[in-house]
Amino acid sequence: MKVVARLRLWAGSIRRDVHALYLAAHDPRVPWYVKAIAIVVAVYALSPIDLIPDFIPVLGLLDEAILLPLAIKAMVYLIPPEIMAEHRATAVAAERRSSRAGAAIVIGLWVAFAAALTWLFWPTDAS
Repeated sequence: MKVVARLRLWAGSIRRDVHALYLAAHDPRVPWYVKAIAIVVAVYALSPIDLIPDFIPVLGLLDEAILLPLAIKAMVYLIPPEIMAEHRATAVAAERRSSRAGAAIVIGLWVAFAAALTWLFWPTDAS
């Protein structure tokens, strides 16, 4: 298997597990302390704020490349396997449903932004 294909598969599994952790954090069958840690990990994974800023060479990518996957893996082990499997299936189904709608929203925002810039900077006859 090519390295790029393996990395895409790994990134997809991380994204799926982050969504599944979010869902598990709201599940009454999961202990409260696991819920609290799962919420912290999921919020950190989705947050634009990093523990180590990205502009620091090599160390900036450390949290995304090593710390975050380890935290996600640890959380997956703390949640009972049958509950995690259920939430993984839900995350996969939600990803399939929302990918087209999400793409349409992003494209719509870009078109609206381009139209606003065109309107703002279009030359007018101010005679």
